[in-house]
Amino acid sequence: MTQPIEQSGSSPVLELKGLSKSFGGLDAVQDVNLKVFPGDRRAIIGPNGAGKTTLFNLVTGVYPATSGQVLLFGRDITGWPSHRRTALGMARTFQVTSLFPKLTVLDNVLLAISGLRKMKFVMWRLLSSYRDLYDKAHLLLESVGYADRKHVEVRNLSHGEQRQIEIVLGLASDPKILLLDEPAAGLASGESREMAEFLKQLDPGLAILLIEHDMDVVFDVVDHITVLQFGKLVEEGTTAQIRHSPKVREIYLGTG
Repeated sequence: MTQPIEQSGSSPVLELKGLSKSFGGLDAVQDVNLKVFPGDRRAIIGPNGAGKTTLFNLVTGVYPATSGQVLLFGRDITGWPSHRRTALGMARTFQVTSLFPKLTVLDNVLLAISGLRKMKFVMWRLLSSYRDLYDKAHLLLESVGYADRKHVEVRNLSHGEQRQIEIVLGLASDPKILLLDEPAAGLASGESREMAEFLKQLDPGLAILLIEHDMDVVFDVVDHITVLQFGKLVEEGTTAQIRHSPKVREIYLGTG
């Protein structure tokens, strides 16, 4: 197995140590070790049933680990609930889009921001009077190139654009690491290319860990790839190393 590349002089944002998950007699994730550093663009790939989403669920606190550790900025968060992980700097998107289609892009972002804050709303006070929320929402939309579409209802966006807005909502918590669960799922080839360009223009200091089946998106966006098979980490390396790996070709194509 290719040895993981570590960045000198930098501490990992996320570190997995011997992380495992069993469901009865099924070992869904087995002894996974992984480090993600600031600014990393890393993908987790593997065939269906490899344990990719289960691994994400362990990292984000959806499932409790059977054994091993999850460290975020060096802190052991293995037993933490999801909301505490979010507060510390982790955000995640899911395969299924969960937006409010009849609300505007801006309103969706405002709801995402307000949901993360300890606030008391007054029913007769206009949401627009919460100036700090609006300022942050506008800055966020400007940073990702959606300022000109902030008043468009989400249902009038393309499917690809809705997937991008889902990621914008993930950025509302100012994460230091963003976990993306198949951001290109269900997208046409043109939309997949647009998604790749969208991801490439995000803050370079943000660590991104993604699961993705669209290998064109993977090779275009990430620098390092981790390969899972039957819950085990079987290969790890740069995109070039994984692209030319005989083991990976065998896993996906059944050929050496």
